[in-house]
Amino acid sequence: MSTATRSTHAPTRDRRPRVVPDAEPTTGAATPAASSPDPLRYLLTYNATNIAKVVTEVGRATGAYWVDAVQRLAKPGDAARRTVLWLSTMADRREPAWHLPNEAVLSTPFAVLRDFTAPEHRDDDVVATIVLPPQAGHSSTVVDYSPQQSQLAMIRAAGLTRVYALDWRPATTSTKDVTITDYLEVIDRSIRRAGGKANLVGDCQGGWLAAIYAALHPDRVNTLTLAGAPIDFHAGESIISASTKLMAGTMGMAPYKALVAAGGGNMPGSAVLSNFISIQPQSEISRQLQLLENIDDATHVERYRVFEDWFKYTQDIPGAFYLWLVENLFWKNRLIDGTLTIDGEKVDLAAIDCPLLMLAGSSDHITPAPQLFATGDKVSTPASDITYRTASAGHLGLFMGRDALRHDWPVLMETVYSHSVPGKPARKPAPGKAQRRRSSVRAVEDPRDTPRVPAP
Repeated sequence: MSTATRSTHAPTRDRRPRVVPDAEPTTGAATPAASSPDPLRYLLTYNATNIAKVVTEVGRATGAYWVDAVQRLAKPGDAARRTVLWLSTMADRREPAWHLPNEAVLSTPFAVLRDFTAPEHRDDDVVATIVLPPQAGHSSTVVDYSPQQSQLAMIRAAGLTRVYALDWRPATTSTKDVTITDYLEVIDRSIRRAGGKANLVGDCQGGWLAAIYAALHPDRVNTLTLAGAPIDFHAGESIISASTKLMAGTMGMAPYKALVAAGGGNMPGSAVLSNFISIQPQSEISRQLQLLENIDDATHVERYRVFEDWFKYTQDIPGAFYLWLVENLFWKNRLIDGTLTIDGEKVDLAAIDCPLLMLAGSSDHITPAPQLFATGDKVSTPASDITYRTASAGHLGLFMGRDALRHDWPVLMETVYSHSVPGKPARKPAPGKAQRRRSSVRAVEDPRDTPRVPAP
């Protein structure tokens, strides 16, 4: 189940977060380790565990395959048919698309601001909400993953009817030199386009980008919601943090610069995908073998296709931007320690004083909860306006999983809504709350009752 948690790492002042509705408090909140694990030892242990999981999964699938083959002896041609269908399904990839109607209202060479506000709600007296999707070699459509699993649809159904999302375009030779300044500028232009002040919702990389913007322009951010966003990049046990410490600590930025050079000045999305797969190879193997086992199940095949279309359709990242974030955030961790500067201006998280809502995944292997929850100790937001919530989800499940969309996001967005409508007392249930909550659930309901999305 999902929980609202109290951060147990010792803050310098009273940081008791408000417990959000419909969640039970727990004393088991994830906290940063007293000392970071040795990167090499951690990587060796992690990879050894993954190898064991791969062997276990292959053994399970092999046994299931032979049992099925024996049952199909009466149809000798069936195995060949299933194999051909399996291989063709794995190779049949399509470009992911947006599902909700939208209008491009601001366009730059590297980003597009899309307006998902329904025509009948364009004049609603509610603060606009802008979603910043992850920027990690995949399409931004993860926030509108499918008609049944859409973060944007859930936000609209929660009463935040004026909704926008930034769509990160694939990097090209003409955008390889795009910088962090350019990204912050397009966020600023988007907020001005949406009315001058907005609720920012940042997923993963979009989260640290939103936090940096909020620290530099606190007057333009009404509320800040961060999901699976690394802010303290060295907190907790993380394979990405350990590998960066080991590689950059021994060779500096040379390996990363070599990757960008090989990509013609950009970080290849295919390389990012390979890295994600290598982090949990058993998930990739399991997904493909389960497809073979269920190749005649149309529902399973369709669910597989939708996920693979998003996961395997990669896009490059601007090289200059990528190298900046690796050096300043992943390696040197300058955002959390207060030494980050952009264009000569210090990025001080203490400048953030708006309501802060944070959603972590209990099994998130990309961004462990301590990397996100550390934000609460750095901002100036009153303790009563800081929400810590832990969902029963992995990393991608935070943004597209039905459980998080149906049980965690509606609760958070109800709080955002209470801060976004003039005349409504903040943090108190507004009239019609129950109806909006029911609408939020319907917005992500899957009538086929399929299992949760397969995710790495």
